[in-house]
Amino acid sequence: MSDKLLIVDDSAFSRRMIRRAIPEQWSVDMAEADSGRCALDMCKASGFDYVFLDLTMPEVDGIEVLKHLKEMGYPAKVYVISADIQQEAQKEARELGALAFIPKPVTAEELGAFLHQEGVC
Repeated sequence: MSDKLLIVDDSAFSRRMIRRAIPEQWSVDMAEADSGRCALDMCKASGFDYVFLDLTMPEVDGIEVLKHLKEMGYPAKVYVISADIQQEAQKEARELGALAFIPKPVTAEELGAFLHQEGVC
């Protein structure tokens, strides 16, 4: 059975780069959300095992998404993939349930090594 992954980023380019960086050996069904609001709607409608979440998005940003997921008791493992590398943003994301913070741009080698270390694939 495949894992279900939601990639959340307002940039189509960033979503494409993350998709391409996913290791081939990871059996995963991927979905994408181009906004925090869309991500929350998708999470309410479907169960995802993993969420790759950008922090900097218009309207509903990644921190707001994390707050809502925490309130919902949403069980997905959330990893932040963001260019916002400020320590305070990382701390707040972790306090709201993000398991790790991966700086952009992420390469296939970096993401593969990270996911292997996490025991994902």
